Order: sequence, then C-alpha cells, then structure tokens
Amino acid sequence: MSWKRYERFKAREHRGKHVGGPGKADYVRGAIKGEVKHREKPLTRTEVMRLARNGIREVESLGGYTQKAKEYVNTYRPYMKLFKRGRRQ
Repeated sequence: MSWKRYERFKAREHRGKHVGGPGKADYVRGAIKGEVKHREKPLTRTEVMRLARNGIREVESLGGYTQKAKEYVNTYRPYMKLFKRGRRQ
C-alpha cells in the first residue's frame, strides 16, 4: 500500500477527516489532530517532540517508536496517544 493510501486508510480508521499537505496534520477529528507515519524505521524522541509542539495529539506509526519516545510521552505528554498498526503503545 502506498503512503498516501495508508494515510487515508488510517484517517478513516481513527474516524477522522484526511487533510494532509505540507505543514498540516494528516487527519482531523474535531479539535484533535493526528499524524500518520508510513515507514519501517521507529520514530525517535526528537520527532515525537516536534509533533507535540505542532499540536499533534495522535500519532500512528507503521514502524513503532523508540523506548525514549515512549518514555517522553508517558512523562511529559500524557494526553498524547501513540499507535502502532492500530494498537495503542
């Protein structure tokens, strides 16, 4: 599946509207913005921090997350939700 189809599929799965585009969230559901990452490499702490600063509250990653990224979210951003292949991390 291409990255664009994956983004649209995950937006529907999270019951959001696919928005996309540079500098925008990939999907929006009410006031909640979500980002979809279609890549095998896990997201690092720095990348998750950057998403949090941009107001992203849900992140769906095909490759998962590093342990430091999970610790960061649990410690500093408890409102943020991390998903890997549809399951919460």
